[in-house]
Amino acid sequence: MGSSDRLFNRQRTVHEILGGGFVADVILWRRKNLTVGILSVTLAVWMVFERSGYTLLSLVSSVFLLLIAILFSWAKSAAILNRPAPPLPELHLSEEMVNEVATFIRLRVNTLLSVSQDIALGKDSRLFFKVAAYLWLISFVGGLTDFLTLGYTSLVVILTVPALYESFEDHIDKYVILGYKNLHQLYVKLDKEYVSRVQKWILEKKKLS
Repeated sequence: MGSSDRLFNRQRTVHEILGGGFVADVILWRRKNLTVGILSVTLAVWMVFERSGYTLLSLVSSVFLLLIAILFSWAKSAAILNRPAPPLPELHLSEEMVNEVATFIRLRVNTLLSVSQDIALGKDSRLFFKVAAYLWLISFVGGLTDFLTLGYTSLVVILTVPALYESFEDHIDKYVILGYKNLHQLYVKLDKEYVSRVQKWILEKKKLS
């Protein structure tokens, strides 16, 4: 199929669109053992959370509490028995790393604030409706499920939909483009028969008034 027969007239493959690297290989099941492993581990974690009643925050806090208690007991017993202390790596953040993170966060926050200001001042109506639709969708989905289930479901979608699309992209592109053309014809027909008549009627009303 030519580029004109592809969705959005794209010329790149799905693998190239996803970056063409290790992550793309995992998403498109070119490293099947790793992809299956990720899905299996996340499914096991999700089932543990669902069965145990733990939340993500409570589990992380419990794990850190257990780890700190073990290291504290180890260090104290090592001092008493004259044994070596726990082999912990040196925890240190370099100034360069902190500056890079701060710069990245500052740029993203400034972009977000600029966009928010444009929306609040009504400068970009199209962007306002787009953001409002996304926020409503997030709110709607959030009301149907919890964060952990949403995260697991999103991971399953990421690891299945692109691979299925790549396997059947010729058929999918064909039917999606055909459906788009039919909708476009319907839109033109409705615009010609109804919208243009309403606009003409409004113009006539304005002239009479």
